[in-house]
Amino acid sequence: LKEKIFVEADKQNTIAPLKIWSAACSTGQEPYSISIIAKEFQESKPGRLKGGVKVVATDISPTVLANAKSGIYEMLALGRGMSEQRLKKCFSSLEDGRWQIKPEYKTSIDFQLLNLMEGYGRVGTNLDVVFCRNVLIYFSPELKRKILVKIHSVLKKGGYLILGAS
Repeated sequence: LKEKIFVEADKQNTIAPLKIWSAACSTGQEPYSISIIAKEFQESKPGRLKGGVKVVATDISPTVLANAKSGIYEMLALGRGMSEQRLKKCFSSLEDGRWQIKPEYKTSIDFQLLNLMEGYGRVGTNLDVVFCRNVLIYFSPELKRKILVKIHSVLKKGGYLILGAS
């Protein structure tokens, strides 16, 4: 994302935001990670990605989506791969030992309830990047195909679809 997609988007020198969809975002770690990486890219290269990044984060579960919107996590959830420096920069510690994402990392994310088997109208069109990781394993081959065809219909030509290894 940082070394290829953001660099390519920046070369286009557009003021339009880079549109990213985090499908099946669960409790929000993925869209917040995207937001953090985007902010770090812009800070390391001032004036780059002029339009910024807009993330639509969807999930079928209202409960996990509410957790995602809160941006509050146990240390166990954050300790996997997050440096202490990034933790302190991007999160505030709460009195109960949990951590909350700072507001500036929330502003670029629009959380929405969405079933991947239904329409994607609210997600938008001409998306630059779609993350669809760790969800297709729950579908039959035929349903996977249908979902991927629908995702393709909202992805712009030359856009990226990022899948999980499984």
